[in-house]
Amino acid sequence: MKMKLQTVTLGCSKNKVDTEHILSHVEDLYEIIPEGEDIPVDVILLNTCGFIGDAKEESVQAVLEAVDRKKRGEAGKVIVFGCLSQRYAAELPELIPEVDAWFGAREFDPVIRALGAEPDPGKRNLRYLTTPSHYAYLKISEGCDRRCSYCAIPFIRGEHKSVPMEDLVAEAESLAQNGVKELIIIAQDTTYYGLDLYRRRALAELLQKLSEVDGIEWIRIHYSYPASFPEDVLDQMADNPKVCRYMDIPLQHISDKVLDNMHRHVTGAWTRELISRMRERVPGVVLRTTMIVGHPGEGKRDFNELLDFVREARFERLGAFRYSEEEGTYGAENFKDSISGRVKQERLDELMTLQGEISLAFNQSRVGSLEKVIVDDFTDGVFVCRSEFESPEVDGEILVRPDSDILGDIDPYSLIGEFMTVRVTGADEYDLIAEPVELL
Repeated sequence: MKMKLQTVTLGCSKNKVDTEHILSHVEDLYEIIPEGEDIPVDVILLNTCGFIGDAKEESVQAVLEAVDRKKRGEAGKVIVFGCLSQRYAAELPELIPEVDAWFGAREFDPVIRALGAEPDPGKRNLRYLTTPSHYAYLKISEGCDRRCSYCAIPFIRGEHKSVPMEDLVAEAESLAQNGVKELIIIAQDTTYYGLDLYRRRALAELLQKLSEVDGIEWIRIHYSYPASFPEDVLDQMADNPKVCRYMDIPLQHISDKVLDNMHRHVTGAWTRELISRMRERVPGVVLRTTMIVGHPGEGKRDFNELLDFVREARFERLGAFRYSEEEGTYGAENFKDSISGRVKQERLDELMTLQGEISLAFNQSRVGSLEKVIVDDFTDGVFVCRSEFESPEVDGEILVRPDSDILGDIDPYSLIGEFMTVRVTGADEYDLIAEPVELL
């Protein structure tokens, strides 16, 4: 019998891809146990996050829970890698000595060897998917050359390094052959792609090549940095039917003073112009962004300017965070974190209340429309679906009840990963209700 290996992946989808690449090298040696399944295993492999305070606490707690399982005889070994162990490589082995091995964020080959396998260059474009089989994240680069004052990623993940285009196409072809229909493009900064390899921003060219892969029907873009945004990407979104009219573009703020303190290399006016051009050149585009409240230097006037901008821009999706002072960053060394936790939380609550109203209005505007959706799941008698305007794990869902006149006697579980046309019949702040119209 194969040994049992269970992975726990914390943090962002980029970590998920790292875990999947490692698993492709060891799946012949192990039975891979899904995360959250409570059975004895031979190895627990944790991929940790070290980005902000809450994420670090979650990662430490997950390591301690894995160690407790080991003490109870429910796990043989505990192996930890990723951002947390990269960032605190000296401290963690002393603090939690029960962990069998610690590795950094990029030490894939040592992790594979610790699991008893040899890294195989022939598998560099292969993945063992931990997502549903019809969609996958595609990480197009590693690291970041930006130096945002609040961000620890550059000294955790290193300098920006693009994955060669031919490797990404080969990876997409492998994923498509295994049933993947949707690619979600990710990186620390997707719009920086290609500058190191090709001396030009090559994201639009990559999108075109990926769209030519048989079986891939949707491509969506995450984590796009606004400065020097490559606007040929907008041409792909407007003209290429496989590129979703969906853009994740973390803006973080709109006040010139705060943007300058953040080292974002854009102004509020430039940001407003970029959002306007996106909406003009890609009619119907859905924009997701993130904001940080309580950054050092954010006065009440700056926060009110942020609220006014959100009212004006009407982002269909918006998430927000309280500023977290991270040791080693420019902000921690040069700014005083003088805004109280209470004020940060009040600002976060006010911003998200406003966004809730905007998101509700957007969803309600879709009632009566026909939309193409992909079926992610069938649970509690309902299809859980998404359109091109919803990304998995971060956005709402479209809930569709089966209709025997449309579906006949088809096993509803067989439709997971398939497309259908639905008519939207109801909406709340997060999710939509719809009825099936046609299988595609």
